[in-house]
Amino acid sequence: MINETVCRLFLAFAIAISPMVSTASESNQMMEPEHPYVFHLIQAELWQATLAKEDGIYYPPTYDVDGFTHGTANPAKLLVVANHFYPEVQGDWLCLRMTVESLQESGVKTIFEGTAPVGNKPANFEGSDSELYPHILGGISPSAVLAAHRVVRTEDGQFIQIEGVTDSP
Repeated sequence: MINETVCRLFLAFAIAISPMVSTASESNQMMEPEHPYVFHLIQAELWQATLAKEDGIYYPPTYDVDGFTHGTANPAKLLVVANHFYPEVQGDWLCLRMTVESLQESGVKTIFEGTAPVGNKPANFEGSDSELYPHILGGISPSAVLAAHRVVRTEDGQFIQIEGVTDSP
């Protein structure tokens, strides 16, 4: 009787913690990211304004709501993310390329977590739950940026290419 009770308790405990073990395992895998860069999509005018300020640090418009700066590590996801969150935002866009190390050298920590809303727009795009995304715990200093890539859009606002990062359309 005791052995059966102990077995049931152990089984219940194992089932209860299995999602936590899976999450911890995923987090540990991200200690050495599969993709070497952290990308951030940004309106070109906001980046230019940051560069024009002495000691400028960029914080996205949704930073106060979100509590961090969103990033994407997988270049294959960049256009999906852009077309989900930003198609209605007019103007020219850039894609900033950084590394976890370059961000850290500028005094900002980056953690990899599941997708999160941008402002009040849910993160329910195709593949949103298939990998972890870099969340930059602060603003972006120009010193952390290795390159700023031009983003190509169609006249109706669809993101179709990031020069030097994604394949041509």
